[in-house]
This record gives sequence, C-alpha cells and structure tokens, in this order.
Amino acid sequence: MHWMYLLIAGIFEISWAVGLKFSHGFSQIIPSIITVVCMILSFYFLALALKNLPLGTAYAIWTGIGTIGTVIFGILLFKEPVTAMRIVCIALIISGITGLKLITN
Repeated sequence: MHWMYLLIAGIFEISWAVGLKFSHGFSQIIPSIITVVCMILSFYFLALALKNLPLGTAYAIWTGIGTIGTVIFGILLFKEPVTAMRIVCIALIISGITGLKLITN
C-alpha cells in the first residue's frame, strides 16, 4: 500500500505543478486553490508512504514522477519542445526510478 501512496503523491505533485502554471503566480483564484489543495494532498500521501519506505528512495521516486509528469504535460498543454535530449533525460529518470523500486522492498 505504501507504493500506492507514493504513486498518488506523485500524481498530486504533477497536478500542483501544472496548476501553478495555470494560476499565473497565484493571480487566478480557482487554479490557485486547486494548486494549494494538490500541494497539501501530495505532501500528505508522501508522508503516508514515508511511514514504510526509505526517505531517499521515496523522495527520489516522488520527484521523478513529478518531473516526468510535468514534462509530459508541458509538452501536451503548453507546446514545450520535444527534443531527443529531453527524451533521453526522461528515460534516464525512469530507469533511475525503476532501479530504486527494484532494490527497495
């Protein structure tokens, strides 16, 4: 269950990062509220995951999920560039997350 908490925390991590972009520096009220709620939920589920997972592993996976997700949403929603180097870097993050998951119970 702790891995599920970490996945949920990562999804909320992506959500608040994307929401932050839509909030335009917290000048838009609805996106700002959604962003803050997603931040709180992200930290809450990360805290639940940390009850049973090593800190370094959980934090690296949480930020990795957030990084990969925000890059994907940046490409899809904000027309950010898709370059070979960005794809390689995402693949490296995925391989790192996979490796950490495999060596942790």
